[in-house]
Amino acid sequence: MSEPDGGESKGKGPSQATKLAQLAAELVDVVAGADGRAYAVSKKGPGAHIAFPLKGQKGLRTRLARSYSEVHGAVPSQSALTDVTAVLEGQAMDLDPRPIGLRLASHEGQVVLDLGDAAGRCAIIGPDGWRVSHTSPVLFRRTALTSPLPAPGEPGNTQAGIAALRRLLNVDEPGFRLLVGWLVSGLVPDMPHPILAARGEQGTGKSTALSMLVNLVDPSPAPLRSLPKDQKTWSVTASASWAVCLDNVSTIPPWLSDTLCKAVTGEGFLDRALYSDDDVSVVSYRRLIAMTSIDTGALASDLNERVLPVEFVPIKADQRRTDAEVRATFDFEAPQILAALLDLLSAVLAQLPATELTELPRMADFARVLAALDVVTGWDTLATYRAATEVSTADLIDAKPFTAAVADFVEKQGEWTGTMGQLLACIDTPDPRPKSWPVDPTRAGSQLKRDAPVLRSVGVTVEDAGRSRDRSRSRLYRLALEPEESPPGQCPQPEEVSDAVVTSHDGSFFAHEVTSDPTDATDAVSAPVPTRNTSAHPVSDAVGAADTSAAPLSTDDRSPLEEGTCGWCGNHFTRYTTTGHPNRCTPCARNGGTPPPT
Repeated sequence: MSEPDGGESKGKGPSQATKLAQLAAELVDVVAGADGRAYAVSKKGPGAHIAFPLKGQKGLRTRLARSYSEVHGAVPSQSALTDVTAVLEGQAMDLDPRPIGLRLASHEGQVVLDLGDAAGRCAIIGPDGWRVSHTSPVLFRRTALTSPLPAPGEPGNTQAGIAALRRLLNVDEPGFRLLVGWLVSGLVPDMPHPILAARGEQGTGKSTALSMLVNLVDPSPAPLRSLPKDQKTWSVTASASWAVCLDNVSTIPPWLSDTLCKAVTGEGFLDRALYSDDDVSVVSYRRLIAMTSIDTGALASDLNERVLPVEFVPIKADQRRTDAEVRATFDFEAPQILAALLDLLSAVLAQLPATELTELPRMADFARVLAALDVVTGWDTLATYRAATEVSTADLIDAKPFTAAVADFVEKQGEWTGTMGQLLACIDTPDPRPKSWPVDPTRAGSQLKRDAPVLRSVGVTVEDAGRSRDRSRSRLYRLALEPEESPPGQCPQPEEVSDAVVTSHDGSFFAHEVTSDPTDATDAVSAPVPTRNTSAHPVSDAVGAADTSAAPLSTDDRSPLEEGTCGWCGNHFTRYTTTGHPNRCTPCARNGGTPPPT
């Protein structure tokens, strides 16, 4: 005889729905998420901090059906499961919303990283170190795209972990350090992260590299995703994982450009609530995003300001490895690499409160992380980031003929005020006219406003100068060159970096050289490694011969304070590390030992 589905029936005892509600009260607590959804959290057992939805394949509904069958030896009806789910959702409506993290969360100055394993473990990282714990101070949710992270190795062996990562990536040394900075920042929630744009010709290993990088932060069965076709597809993609990598991107439609900007900053947008005609929901995602094969010149100016471009170099034929070999090496090294990243994150968290920048770029929080990382490692990632964004801006202007023509015009004029019609008359229209060239003053004004930030970054200001005094009352624009920040011929001095040395968790100094040479890097790894041909790492000769003068020095090898006058630009310099070019300031020395153009 089947059990009744509804409420109590005389002589028949509690219904299935009542028994399910009692079972749910014994097994879980219901919580209201800050995203407006109801979740359940197990009261005991491993993963008692993992919040799972009430519905879905891995939700409470499925778990209740299994538990009911085990306890009562019968299968609950779908209507009973629906009834108890509705009751629990109603209970959640009376609760205060709680933040529920996806892979990462902040808690009292610490970062909590969900390792995603069946035991429900997490890594808790703070300014004084990090540890792996079976309990978490915060709630996490998991999805079908939440895969386990590798169990981190022991703290303190930072140099070996970074050297292992270096052997897997075919980028030059400045680019590699930017990637490390991006990974460290990617472990910091509650801040905007730049979109990593892996550029390079076909065969440079961009997709393989980015899948490895993403799997160090937020592994997934599908680390590389296709370009979403619409807003709904993006919402599904972004809601299921912390890190999103879009592969083989050639063009970005305007709607996706705006959406990606919001995903960087965490801004929300309105959407109609599911199964509702008049209710709306706020969709908000702050995500760690990466792309491959993106042409920076094809980006909108506001998205370009949020991009971190890193160039991958071609791999020589005799240095290529199969994808299986690369991934096997990565799987073996991943625990120590992750431990090294957690070491760096802990040291950066300790340094951040004392990190202040006089000039902040668009991605200010990321710049502060890089500045703190530079103090910890002795690197120069912030200066590299600023230089990379300048190159990216120049590429963007080159891809916009009208904007480039305006920049050239102001460069010659110095200052100009007039209407958009007058500006179009002053600038020669190319023959044939590019498709993006504005055909009338209205479109010219719109394009100029959109590209004002990118023009400002190259020293051209665009200002509203009011209306003309004639009968037309046309809008006037003032275009001018920004004043030089330093006298002509003077090289800007590098930002002053603190001489503090941050200690790693085993008490040793993290100020060791990370080399790109395969032999040196192999020697630096103290942990046993599987048998493999380390000389065939995917790094070109250009990378192997990368300038190591900017590599961090150990405290024993650190050079004494250098002070002098640059023989090229005449600037006075003071520094703690040698550039390899005596009598040269750091900016001039970075030109590779050749005088700058005159």
